[in-house]
Amino acid sequence: MARSKQRGSRVIAQGARLRALPWAGVARVGMVIGKRWSSLPQKERERLTKLVRASRGRPGNLSVGERKELRKLVGKLDLKGAGRELLPLARGRRGRKRR
Repeated sequence: MARSKQRGSRVIAQGARLRALPWAGVARVGMVIGKRWSSLPQKERERLTKLVRASRGRPGNLSVGERKELRKLVGKLDLKGAGRELLPLARGRRGRKRR
């Protein structure tokens, strides 16, 4: 049975909240990540993909040399910069802190 939440005189099902996901924000995340991915040369993208698949999501499945290479390639993606670029999206949802 789906849970529902009482809001004023309306009852909103949890599934309805999922449909209300801000798709523009999701698209923005995709664009930011895609821009960083495409900034890598083709050979590095292929190698990064191969390493991630070989690890099956667990870096411990790779050799020490492969883990170093993976770290180096992920560092080139500049995920910190992506986080800084996407931070306004996260803050916009919760509102600003009051002082």
